[in-house]
Formats: sequence, structure tokens, C-alpha cells
Amino acid sequence: QVQLVESGGGLVQAGDSLRLSCSPSGRTFSGNTMAWFRQAPGKEREFVARIHGIGGSTYYIDSVKGRFIISRDNAKNTLYLQMNSLKPEDTAVYYCAAVMTSGGKYKYWGRGTQVTVSS
Repeated sequence: QVQLVESGGGLVQAGDSLRLSCSPSGRTFSGNTMAWFRQAPGKEREFVARIHGIGGSTYYIDSVKGRFIISRDNAKNTLYLQMNSLKPEDTAVYYCAAVMTSGGKYKYWGRGTQVTVSS
């Protein structure tokens, strides 16, 4: 059974940093695209960043570009999201996703970790 478990969320002040981790089990994802999404209260789930398994290219939405860094450690089968200069608008539940399919969809999802940024 494939499971993705996020960790590293918490309550921080604006300008602080957090590093989220996603630790899958059940299979490896070294050859697959992995991504971070987030969902703020009352809003739809939003794509944040992805990293491709082939080539390792990354992509970020404009609102986090220059502040967030997505990376992966294939030896540990772990995905990371380093979040710097956090803003209150970054407050959301952050979800790990793996294996991008057609239409930018992902096959596997974690259950999320809460990130709260106070002003």
C-alpha cells in the first residue's frame, strides 16, 4: 500500500522558515514527478511547486518563487519543501503528491500538514 506522510508544519511568525518533508512508503518515486500543493481555509487546493524525476527540473508558482525550494533525497525517498520568508498568506494545509499524470493531476496524495503564519 502506498502512503505519503507529510511532516514539518507548525505555527510561525511572518518572515520565519519551515521545512516540510514528505516520506512515502510502499514504493519509490525517484523516477516520478513529485509536488507540493496547499489549501487555505475556504479556498480550493492550489499547486505550489513540483520537481521532475527525469531531469530534476523544478517549477514554482509566482507567489512562492524565490522563497520556497523544492528538493528531493532519492536515497531516503523523501521530498522536501524549504519555505523561507513566510507570509500570512502562506497559511494552509500543505499536501505532498507524487506521480504526475495527464492534466497536471497526481496519482498519490498525503493527508497534509498544517502551516500557520501569524502576522
